[in-house]
Amino acid sequence: MDHGSDPRDSAPQDSAPQTGAPQDADGDGPTGPDPGPDPGSAPGSDPDARWLALLMHAAFFLLLGASLTRFLMRHPGEARTPWVIALSITLAVLYLLGPVLGSRPTPRRLTWLGALVLVWMVLVVLAPSFAWCAVPLFYTGLRILPPRAALALVALLTAFVVAAQLRLATGFDPNLVLAPPAVAAVATAVFVHMQRQAVRQRELAARQRELIDDLLRTRRELAATERREGTLAERQRLSMEIHDTLAQGLSSQQMLLQAADRTWSADPDAARRHVRTATGIAERNLAEARRFVHDLAPADLAEGGGLEAALHALAARETAQAQGALTVRCHVEGTPHAPLPDRVQSALLRIAQGALANVREHSGATAAGLTLTHLDDRVVLDIGDNGRGFTAESGAVRSPHTVRGHGLPAIRARVHQLGGTLTIESAPGEGTVLSAEIPLAHPALTAPEAPA
Repeated sequence: MDHGSDPRDSAPQDSAPQTGAPQDADGDGPTGPDPGPDPGSAPGSDPDARWLALLMHAAFFLLLGASLTRFLMRHPGEARTPWVIALSITLAVLYLLGPVLGSRPTPRRLTWLGALVLVWMVLVVLAPSFAWCAVPLFYTGLRILPPRAALALVALLTAFVVAAQLRLATGFDPNLVLAPPAVAAVATAVFVHMQRQAVRQRELAARQRELIDDLLRTRRELAATERREGTLAERQRLSMEIHDTLAQGLSSQQMLLQAADRTWSADPDAARRHVRTATGIAERNLAEARRFVHDLAPADLAEGGGLEAALHALAARETAQAQGALTVRCHVEGTPHAPLPDRVQSALLRIAQGALANVREHSGATAAGLTLTHLDDRVVLDIGDNGRGFTAESGAVRSPHTVRGHGLPAIRARVHQLGGTLTIESAPGEGTVLSAEIPLAHPALTAPEAPA
């Protein structure tokens, strides 16, 4: 039975697999790694894959329509014509059912693909020009089937394309035998390569998401650690503030009230002086407590006048509270080029308060001096006394069994927080000199202070 021997038919048929297969190679790759449903059934799939799938579907119907039109134009009124028309309609309906069935290799989907290929093969037997539709079928099979089954299907379709080309040719043409398998092999190789590339991209994206999750988790842990460290640092700062103000004031009040109680009967006037002094200390403590509630700034600094005025007031207050037992003098050298940062003023005042508390309670000194020296790039506070002194190594370490506050460790911590250095010179019977040197260009002075 002659299905068409017009020599003019061989040229278009010869070029069909060669021009169509590269389109398959270009089109199958991006959709290969996405074995998801066809366009319209997977809203979340890759947009490029959806457009490519739509293009291949459109190509299938265009090729099917062109093949049917060509057949009707060249072979009208033949006995096989109704069969070709019916099978063409059946092939189109079957192809339209593909997206409805999904894309997984389920038995129903495989049955659909088998029926689709079978109808196409019958059409190719009846009319070889329908071999042009093999290109979209390559794409469909490679998307649905496992690799080996897909390769077998491609080989089968290619064999039918070669047979169809040879039937349409007027004579044997080696190019018609070799070109379709070569093009099919290239298209399949490109498809598999693109599929593997897409899989690697998905794996890389998954790893990137994991790395991002790890980074976010690490940032959260780091933020939590910084918050904990900030909380601990703030607690330490508050404990030093309380030690240098309220605790020292309460200790002084306790000693004065105990002294008043001992001398109440023998010397009522002295007892009253002790009580009045304790009352003055209580007023200062109340001001400090209110300042803690407000912004934790030292009350002496909050009253205005700066650090120099606060140190003079501290020296006068310590002298008055000692009632002749201790005389504290204050001296300022140099002039600052710019106002000292609030953190430096607060720290130096607290250092002076803590040092004088140690002088009053532990040294047995009768005289002490505060010297504030302004230099170009730093400020130095010296606190000296003529007390009994101590061995610097033993005095620098606080006993774990002591009931007192921070003492020298607290002073050292304040100086260290501002990037300064603390020097202690002391020997038994020779008094003590404590020197705190604070650089004015340290980064800690430009950083915001921890919130109260």
